Amino acid sequence: METRKQEIKSKNNGKIKIGIIPGHFATNHSHVNYYIDMTKIKTHHMVAKETARELSKAYISNTSIDTIICLEGTEIIGAFLARELAKEGHTSINSGKDICVITPETNANNQMIFRDNIQKHIFGKQILLLISSASTGKTIIRTVDCLQYYNGQLAGISSIFSAINEYNGLPVNSIFKSDDLPNYKTMGSHSCELCQNGQKVDAIVNSYGYSKI
Repeated sequence: METRKQEIKSKNNGKIKIGIIPGHFATNHSHVNYYIDMTKIKTHHMVAKETARELSKAYISNTSIDTIICLEGTEIIGAFLARELAKEGHTSINSGKDICVITPETNANNQMIFRDNIQKHIFGKQILLLISSASTGKTIIRTVDCLQYYNGQLAGISSIFSAINEYNGLPVNSIFKSDDLPNYKTMGSHSCELCQNGQKVDAIVNSYGYSKI
């Protein structure tokens, strides 16, 4: 499968790259015709720093951020993003702020929760949601439900890759979009064109990577 891997550079920053593998892949929410490899962006600090710098541009001048919620292995990017937004002597309205960077816990019912000691960083705070991929928007909906329970205010959504442009009127700020992937498709598991054509699933994928079938 890896022999099919291609590399795509960000249009705005050539140091930021993802790998794409065409095929038939199953996620928790859908079937897709590309596996998007973001391993280096998530695990190498220099690339994570460049990614954070690009994502910060959407918020520097006009969005107050108190807390960054990191999902899908984006914690390193989230820390650099907080640093970019809070730089001293910066035009950012968050200059000098001590931005909190946290990841929710998942309970036995697969619900996102925040323990009592963390809730103060959510209640009444301006929240930036950071995820690795937004293909259907279901992760965003799940997170918004959690924030409403804890009385957090969603101020922004950022993603390394996004196939959707907005959620409930709020733009999804991303490095890569579906236009960057030739003929990218996301399909429901019961209406998947690839399944209907008899094409076997290559791998099960999630935010950690993939497992071949």
